[in-house]
Amino acid sequence: MAGVQTLAVADDEAGLRLDRWFGRRFPALTHGRLQKLLRTGQVRVDGGRAKAGQRLDPGQKIRVPPLPADPAPARAPPRRSPAPVSARDAADLQARVLHRDDDVLVIDKPAGLAVQGGTGTGRHLDMMLDVLRFGAPERPRLVHRLDRDTSGCLVLARTASSAARLGRLFRGREMHKVYWAITVGVPQPFSGEIDASLAKESGAGRERMAVDESGDRAITRYAVVEAIGRKLAWVALMPITGRTHQLRAHMAAIGTPILGDGKYGGPDAFLPELPDAKRVHLHAREIRLPRPGGPLRVRAPLPQHMRDTWRIFAFDEKNDGDPLGLATGLD
Repeated sequence: MAGVQTLAVADDEAGLRLDRWFGRRFPALTHGRLQKLLRTGQVRVDGGRAKAGQRLDPGQKIRVPPLPADPAPARAPPRRSPAPVSARDAADLQARVLHRDDDVLVIDKPAGLAVQGGTGTGRHLDMMLDVLRFGAPERPRLVHRLDRDTSGCLVLARTASSAARLGRLFRGREMHKVYWAITVGVPQPFSGEIDASLAKESGAGRERMAVDESGDRAITRYAVVEAIGRKLAWVALMPITGRTHQLRAHMAAIGTPILGDGKYGGPDAFLPELPDAKRVHLHAREIRLPRPGGPLRVRAPLPQHMRDTWRIFAFDEKNDGDPLGLATGLD
């Protein structure tokens, strides 16, 4: 075993999660072992305790405790080449670019496409990012995530320095994200803030979060745009914090689950009379990030299944009335 090391995050590692940084640097270290080292404070970032999902900036110092030596090359599993991206997927993804400049890309992520790979996920956005270079020398970098079933605005950094800056904006809550959802039932009161800590549920199975006082603090601002009696509502949501599945868990927790979200709402999340009731109705509608000279504001059109629901209830997506007050105080 090597002794304690202090290693700096390289420029090309900007925006990486801490666990992925360890995966690159120390492939012999198991996920379970890393989690134990994090829980006991043996891994530190700039002298402070760290979490597996923490995003890294260039130059940050990571304390690495003594670790097992890497396995011999003969025992290492063969490295798999990334699957080629089909011409159809490449064209579709390029057509989904909502904004492009030298530093930032914003794309309209389709519902059903995972952002990153995982167990049983053979097709995901991360494997396709090379088709979004548009002649740039660097591959775009993910700086945040959307759930597989959530569509809409996803921000990508085009350089290492941009990834570091965007990461700071997300962590500093200077990046404002507005989501649109259809909820089964109407939130009461019509506008407010949900402040309920979330923790990952124990046990095997798919990742799921639950309201838990011992978890990480999670805050969501919401406002009803239009309601259909007590049956359902078009709701604007803004996550103040960025926890996993935060919006879905919070809306289910107040008794108005997002339409189609059986994972959190169970059978109460479905309205059988709607043709697309089984599809999650959650969309990252708008993103605003501060820039010299004024914020960058990008909006994504509704996906087809949500557009159909809007049409059934005669909702006008061009007339949301700024229910969250973005025009007065969030710029």
